[in-house]
Amino acid sequence: MKTLIIYVSVHHGNTEKVAGAMANALAAQLLQVNEADASMLERYDLIGFGSGIYFGKHHESLLDFVDRLPILRNKKAFVFSTSGLRKIPFIHDFHKPLKQRLQRKGFDIISEFSCRGLDTYRATKLVGGVNRGRPDIRDLKQAEDFARGLLNRG
Repeated sequence: MKTLIIYVSVHHGNTEKVAGAMANALAAQLLQVNEADASMLERYDLIGFGSGIYFGKHHESLLDFVDRLPILRNKKAFVFSTSGLRKIPFIHDFHKPLKQRLQRKGFDIISEFSCRGLDTYRATKLVGGVNRGRPDIRDLKQAEDFARGLLNRG
């Protein structure tokens, strides 16, 4: 299954590490959102979209990229994120805004993944951040396992 992963990783490289682990497991092409172009998506069977979480949602540049996409049919997608806080569905579903945008563009969301990442935003910076050392080896192994599982869903 030909796979592309589009991501944004801004502060500590958390999301880039996770995206890289997934790309290795899937033999996927890996692009930062500013390198991606809507015209290239037609060439892929599965497309991953991910970033860190900012104020409860994915990075604005990733959301803007998706908003500019044409309607695409028969495209499978997955979403992923890193965040300082744990994702708790129904309380603060970080992935919901991105998933809704992708679904409006015709994507079939087959799965999602999230893990903790170093966060040094605002007051947490004073104590050296939260989730130091994350994503760690265990998180990256879980990201690889998640990605391998996608091959069975395609």
